[in-house]
Amino acid sequence: EETGNTSVFRSPSNHANGNTRDRQGRLVTCEHVGRRVTRTEYDGSITVLADRYDGKPLNSPNDVVVKSDGSIWFTDPPFGIAGYYQGEKATSELPERIYRIDPVSGRLDIVADDVSGPNGLAFSPDEEVLYVIESRTRPRRIRAFQVSEGGEALGDSQVLVDAGPGTPDGFRVDIDGNLWCGWGMGTPELDGVRIFAPDGEPIGHISLPERCANLCFGGRHRNRLFMASCTSIYTLYVNTQGAAGG
Repeated sequence: EETGNTSVFRSPSNHANGNTRDRQGRLVTCEHVGRRVTRTEYDGSITVLADRYDGKPLNSPNDVVVKSDGSIWFTDPPFGIAGYYQGEKATSELPERIYRIDPVSGRLDIVADDVSGPNGLAFSPDEEVLYVIESRTRPRRIRAFQVSEGGEALGDSQVLVDAGPGTPDGFRVDIDGNLWCGWGMGTPELDGVRIFAPDGEPIGHISLPERCANLCFGGRHRNRLFMASCTSIYTLYVNTQGAAGG
């Protein structure tokens, strides 16, 4: 930041889409090419965490979040195999689902299979709710799933936000439980970041000159919002902090 210089971290990235860090600081990545979830180890080597279920290749893992118990939760829509824009065209062999990777055994389990176009996902600060973007409904929706008492499965869900003409994509949650959602699709009044209270009430909007697809909180105090848009990355200090693990 002080010099303005940038460098390439990984090329090719295998059409990497969602990224997060686990509780040990290692990078966890959803790759459309390869149709897998990987982890970058401290020495730079790559560990494949999941690429198949029941012997069949995943579709194209899209976004990922790591829970405090070390389990890894990710969405697997077919976006990256629909054509050559986001990956390599291929035939889907599995339904679109949300999966959980067990932190001890590495076992891959289905936690939801009724979300149309599962996209971004994030836990509430207390990890009792998992929010998921449902991006193939019209309008798009944000669904809230109750996490089971054991923390390893999902229960009932409700539609928290009806996005109307908006197009939520990736998002994160702050320490107060508010949802900060990448928003817009080339429409000036919608492009940017839309903020919702835990009950789904819209409480704010950050206007950007282009659509924001994904975002995260960073910095020493997790109070700096980084917004990944079509051609630029924007940043803004905010008067809150991102929830741990986001």
